[in-house]
Amino acid sequence: MEPIKSFELSKEYLESLRDAIESQDNDFIIESLDGANVADIAALLDELNMDEAIYVLRLLEASTAADILIELEEDSLVKVIREMQPSELAGLIEKMDSDDAVDILILMPTKEREDVISYLQEKEKSANILDLLRYDEDSAGGLMAKEFIKANQNWNVVQTIEEIRRQAEKVEKIYSIYVVDNKQHLLGRVSLKKIILASSDTKISNIYESDLISVPTHMDGEEVAEIMRKYDLESVPVVNAKNKLVGRITVDDILDLIREQSEEDMQAMTGISADVEESDSVFKISKARLPWLLIGVVGGLLGAQIIGFFEDGLSKYIALASFIPLVAATGGNVGIQSSSLVVQTLASKSVFNDTPWQRFVKGVLIAVVNGIVLGLFVFSVVVFIYGFESIFGLTIGLAMFCVVLLASFMGTVTPLVLDKFGINPAIASGPFITTANDLLGLAVYFGVAMSLLKL
Repeated sequence: MEPIKSFELSKEYLESLRDAIESQDNDFIIESLDGANVADIAALLDELNMDEAIYVLRLLEASTAADILIELEEDSLVKVIREMQPSELAGLIEKMDSDDAVDILILMPTKEREDVISYLQEKEKSANILDLLRYDEDSAGGLMAKEFIKANQNWNVVQTIEEIRRQAEKVEKIYSIYVVDNKQHLLGRVSLKKIILASSDTKISNIYESDLISVPTHMDGEEVAEIMRKYDLESVPVVNAKNKLVGRITVDDILDLIREQSEEDMQAMTGISADVEESDSVFKISKARLPWLLIGVVGGLLGAQIIGFFEDGLSKYIALASFIPLVAATGGNVGIQSSSLVVQTLASKSVFNDTPWQRFVKGVLIAVVNGIVLGLFVFSVVVFIYGFESIFGLTIGLAMFCVVLLASFMGTVTPLVLDKFGINPAIASGPFITTANDLLGLAVYFGVAMSLLKL
């Protein structure tokens, strides 16, 4: 008998798996996937069609299938949960932490979501999920899990260890034991090391640490991420307005948030208007890319109109046309550099950061220095190497200075204004700045030329 091929994330195994699904060779599927990492299995299922993915999930243990659901790409996840019966999905959700369960449920219409919750057998789980659904998904309340370990300050070490054993059945990872009073107010935390080393009759109130960083339920997820990064935290407790402990956020949840935000910023910077993956359909990817491409085309057409407006001047000084690409490219580069630095600063806000006015002044000073250097360099090349008249060289050099100044101004101010109005400032680092600077740069270029060359 031929030995069953073990799991390997490869095209060859993918084909073997598809053959096994078609022939309903369940032994091959179960045994080859046994012990494989759930993230790898999720990546594999993303490549299968929905019928195939559902078939595999139904063969696996519920706890494994639940972990795989959490790892699936959102598009695949939505398709999978649509194919599942409410009772079937509820069985998998009961194997998840409450925050992961909510991440899945919010992808469903309200009626279907309520149907799934109604099938949950564990009352505490359904209560936790309903509680989390009240919060904005990108707030601390939306990111937190309701599964954590806590100890009352009045307990002794023996009582605490018994409670840890009982509570740990529902908690996958133990980072901290949070200490509360009789009214569930958060007081601090105590390490497992201190509990183990203390005598059995020692009270928790004598060994816990009160210098604990916590976050309120309404805090924005980005702020939570910055706090956890700054203080190198693996988890952080979440409290309500009355300082009662209501949940915890772990580092893996924050890493997922950071990854999603980075992808959104990258897509915004490159002019993609929706969340798309390489594996998405041609129509969906095209639809996401077209808006900014169309804006770029419109900008190009307007640029042609500007050049056409100065057609008479160009006919007198044909050489002006040779330097249009230089002016446009420099303006675009300066604008993107300026906006990227501002966006980076906005993404990692600190109490020590400059005020918007200080950033603006600093940006202007940098632009003046860069403009003078680039203007003098271009003037020297045009006059001493290309052999043009000094007045022509001065025109190109001064135009370069003005374009650098204007592009830097646009690149600095635009993301600050967008951030002020709650719009993703990363948009300013992409086609928006490039298109705007192309148009303004051309207008400035020909404006300077008309003034100095008397066109």
